[in-house]
Amino acid sequence: MSQPPIGPPDARRIPRFAGPDTFARLPRLEEVERAAVAVLGVPFDAGVSYRPGARFGPSAVRAGSKLLRPYHPFLEVQPWTVHQVADAGDAAANPFSIAEAIASIESTASELLQRADHLVAIGGDHTIALPLLRATAARHGPVALVHFDAHLDTWDTYFDAPYTHGTPFRRAVEEGVLALDASAHVGIRGPLYTPDDLVEDAQLGFATVSTVDVATGGVEAAVSRIRQRVGDRPVYISIDIDVLDPAHAPGTGTPEPGGLTSRELQLILRGLEPVHLVGADVVEVAPAYDHAELTALAAANVVYELLGIFARRAAGAGAG
Repeated sequence: MSQPPIGPPDARRIPRFAGPDTFARLPRLEEVERAAVAVLGVPFDAGVSYRPGARFGPSAVRAGSKLLRPYHPFLEVQPWTVHQVADAGDAAANPFSIAEAIASIESTASELLQRADHLVAIGGDHTIALPLLRATAARHGPVALVHFDAHLDTWDTYFDAPYTHGTPFRRAVEEGVLALDASAHVGIRGPLYTPDDLVEDAQLGFATVSTVDVATGGVEAAVSRIRQRVGDRPVYISIDIDVLDPAHAPGTGTPEPGGLTSRELQLILRGLEPVHLVGADVVEVAPAYDHAELTALAAANVVYELLGIFARRAAGAGAG
């Protein structure tokens, strides 16, 4: 008979500012036999084009997660009681070599997927999405990408560098790890380099739900479009925290006014609960630019929403 999941300390007995410095004070992966979901920190930001500092994102998000409680009332699930969730620590990413960092992140993710069914990564800059997608696609085949971001991240190069935080999904397309007929950007806004940016992105095969679409059509319409787009494909959700307006997430490297609110992002993610989620990341938290932990708290809650989706799926499978 399998052991019941080990959760965090009871915050009614051990205060939230005490206990382990893991995500939500969950057990470390080495403390459990295996995990249904592992939370992995990826402290890497050598791929940024503007403000650095996302290498400190994982520790900031973990600190912001101490306020989380065990029951999600809107999804009606206990994210770390249904199955085992654990903190896998941080990937050791070379800060001086992007190529070596990408290789080591992919290797770490692949190894962890032998001990956990799914990963939720905390970045780090958006460069890390490529190796995470590689590892996820190696298990599930090409995945439907739901990419929350102010920016397309499908540019070809920056300063002739092919691997940066603005290029991961162009490389992912080229490597065949995405199901392009089922992938979409959400939250796109702000200035571009040329009109061709949008044309080339559409030619790659992505659909787009902009912040204007959300503002004019509402959350339910956005959720409906995304769910129709991904269908029953295995889904990978990649969330750049700059999808949120700087009023809600100032601590990020390339902020763009006019973004989603924290509530809109929460509601969209909750609306995606039925999708077949297989992996996720939350990236671009740069705590040096944060105020009153706004960004860290938002990112921690986004991870919580993702864990809730995984738990709902597990609870449904158990009920069946």
